[in-house]
Amino acid sequence: MIRTLLVANPKGGSGKTTLATHVASYLANSNERVVLWDLDRQRSALKWLDIRGEELPRILPFNSGEDERLSGINWLILDSPAGLHGKSLTRLLKLANKVLVPVQPSLFDLDATRDFLHTLSDAKAVRKQNTYVGMVGMRVDPRTRASTHLESFLGEFDLPVLTYLRNTQVYVNAAFEGSSIFDMPANLVKRDLEQWEPLLEWIRQ
Repeated sequence: MIRTLLVANPKGGSGKTTLATHVASYLANSNERVVLWDLDRQRSALKWLDIRGEELPRILPFNSGEDERLSGINWLILDSPAGLHGKSLTRLLKLANKVLVPVQPSLFDLDATRDFLHTLSDAKAVRKQNTYVGMVGMRVDPRTRASTHLESFLGEFDLPVLTYLRNTQVYVNAAFEGSSIFDMPANLVKRDLEQWEPLLEWIRQ
């Protein structure tokens, strides 16, 4: 049985691709067979896969119409496009077992995400608990006022806040290499792995 995880937020630059590629990499490093479906126009996730080293755990790309790629696959990770709404959102929610919503601590990100989170909360699949939604704070510095605003904002919704990921160049550098923190020596990214653990536990459930 294929399990499908959708990473979604209508705001561009919210951290969707970082989250999607890292989840795919974690699962691949856990000996799961993973397909990454890049639905965004920029195709950043596919570019990441193109430069991913052959020595790293394999993640397969997927395009519409390639159903044979899903044979024997354990996980399908969907990196959704910016501006996702309406029928396109409804269609993807029907596919997904779980949805991750990355949110950054900026006024523009919070405003762009508010209506989307209300829409998710009201979605039929979510209300019937066929699809589970979790929120992730991205690029968070806990010492800033912006992080306080983010925490308050996420508290407005009856959806779990899984974790807050810090603002660090580790993610930027990994993207340039087609890798993730799960491909690195654990002692070099210990703090980041600790921040990911609640999110990973939610995925494994």
